[in-house]
Amino acid sequence: MSSDLRISPRERLVLVTIIENYIDTGEPVGSQAIARQLGNKDGMSAATIRNVMASLDESGLLDQPHTSAGRVPTPQAFRFYVEQLAAQTRLNGMPQERIEQIHDSFAGVSSGQQFLERTSHVLALLSSGVGVAITSTPETQTLEHIHFARLGAGRVLAVVVTMEGAVQDRVIVLDRDLSLPDLETASRFLNENFHGWSIERIQGELARRIEAERSEYNRLMQSLEELYRKGALESQAASATTIFVEGVANLLSTEIDRGRLRTMLHALEAKERLIELLNAYVDARQQNVRVVVGLEEAIPGLHNLVLIGAPTRIGAESLGTVAVIGTTRIQYEQTINAVSYIAQLSDRIFQTPQ
Repeated sequence: MSSDLRISPRERLVLVTIIENYIDTGEPVGSQAIARQLGNKDGMSAATIRNVMASLDESGLLDQPHTSAGRVPTPQAFRFYVEQLAAQTRLNGMPQERIEQIHDSFAGVSSGQQFLERTSHVLALLSSGVGVAITSTPETQTLEHIHFARLGAGRVLAVVVTMEGAVQDRVIVLDRDLSLPDLETASRFLNENFHGWSIERIQGELARRIEAERSEYNRLMQSLEELYRKGALESQAASATTIFVEGVANLLSTEIDRGRLRTMLHALEAKERLIELLNAYVDARQQNVRVVVGLEEAIPGLHNLVLIGAPTRIGAESLGTVAVIGTTRIQYEQTINAVSYIAQLSDRIFQTPQ
C-alpha cells in the first residue's frame, strides 16, 4: 500500500489532477493539459509540471505508454488516490437524490436473500462496474417454519424458511406418495416441535425419534422418515455460498482490448473464485469499505481491476458481502459511497420496527 509514500503538496496536486483526468477520459495526460487545467496554480508552469511528472515517474506513480504520449497512473497511484479520498469527510455523505434512488430500488425487499440479489443489480446500475453480492455461510441455520406442497403423485415441494431470513425450496421425488393431509400433519409437527432449532439439531432429533418409534411406526413417523430421507431438511450451511453477479456488460464499454476483456470475463464467470476473492479481501468483522487496486494476485485474469466491498449485516448477524468490481477508471468516490450506504441499509430495512 502507499501509506508510507511521501510526496510534496505540489506532486500531490499534479498526481490527483492526472488521475482524475485519466478517469474521465481514459487517455494519457500531458503536461500542457495539466497546465491549462491548473491555470498556473502555485506558480507551476508547463515546464515545472513536466519536472514534477518526471519525479512522479521515478516514484513509480506514473507510467508513459509511448515516448511521445502523456502519462497514465499506475496501480500504486490509484492506491494513493483512494487513501486521499478516504481521509476526506465528503465520503460520509451522498446527494439526497441518490439516497432516494437507492431506497426506491429496495422497495418490497422482505428477506436477506432478496436484499443481496437486489444489491448486485443496484450497484451495477450505480457504478461503471460489476455488482457482486454473496451470502454469508453461518455455522448453523435455525428453523422459522417449513411448508410442504403436493405437486403430484410422489412429488413434493419443501419450502424451508430460516430465522436468518433465507428461503430455500426444493422439489422432492418420493418413493411412495403422500397425501395432502399427511404433508400438513408433517409440517405442523415440525413447526410446533422444532421452531427455533438448528437444522442440524432437527436432523439428529428426527433420526433419533424415527428409530425410537420404529416398533410402533405410526403414520406420522412413516411420513416424516420419507420426507427426511429425501432431503427435506438438508442443511444449507454446508452448501455453496449463493453469489449474485450483475453488470458484467459494463466492462464492454471500457477501453480494454478484446483479448484482455475475454480473460476478465472468463475470470468473472468462475463464481467460486469470486467468492474466494471477496472472502479474502473483505473482513465480515469490520464495517469499513475495503478498496483493493489490482486483483491479479488473487485471480490473474483480473489485472488492473478494482474491488470496492464491504460486509453487510442484520443486527449482530452477518448477512453477506456487497461489492463492485471495475476498472481502475471507476468513479471511486461515488462507488465507495454507494457500497458503504447499501452495506448499512440491510440493518435499517430489517431492524426498523413495523
